[in-house]
Amino acid sequence: MFALEIQTPRLTLRPIRDEDLPGLAEAALAGIHEPDQMPFGFPWTDAPAAELPRNLAMYQWQLRQVTPYNWTIAFAVHLDGKVIGAQDLSAYDFANRRTVNSGSWLTKEVQGRGLGTEMRAALLLFAFDVLGAEWAESSAAAWNEPSLAVSRKLGYEMNGVTRVSPRQGEPVDEQRVRLARGAFNRPAWTITTRGTDAAVSQLGIAIS
Repeated sequence: MFALEIQTPRLTLRPIRDEDLPGLAEAALAGIHEPDQMPFGFPWTDAPAAELPRNLAMYQWQLRQVTPYNWTIAFAVHLDGKVIGAQDLSAYDFANRRTVNSGSWLTKEVQGRGLGTEMRAALLLFAFDVLGAEWAESSAAAWNEPSLAVSRKLGYEMNGVTRVSPRQGEPVDEQRVRLARGAFNRPAWTITTRGTDAAVSQLGIAIS
């Protein structure tokens, strides 16, 4: 999987390697969201600063257990040679469901520049055009308007609400979203990819 690379006009997405972990931790420690809000289903950013890098590394190592039935590709997002966030693409029983799920975050310093839209669009182009996905799903806290705005811009439809409690005793509504391949609002640009043959083989995906 480490041979895989996705290039957009401004960004490079590559599966997270050990050498990316310090930069990823630095981006997270610099701040992702306001302290009084928790946009993630698991409150990993609440960890003390001394523990967060270790926790982040352990989580990323767990994601490397890739099988054709259940897989996650965790991409480090690079801007001008610096890691600025992460973008995950995951699926289970992809051979039958042809459905992927995604999640992402960006360090505060680069938010508001359209990079979140660009990295998600890149992942959708990869999922639909390279992997042959038919559906893409995601979710966000109902209050997280910037994330939901990205979803609407790319063509996702609202797909129900569930209740989650990332912080104990603080339940929030989570908005699910779903995108059909034919409804994808494609960007004016295209992606450049490398290492796709090896990645597709590792994921056990049959491309027709």
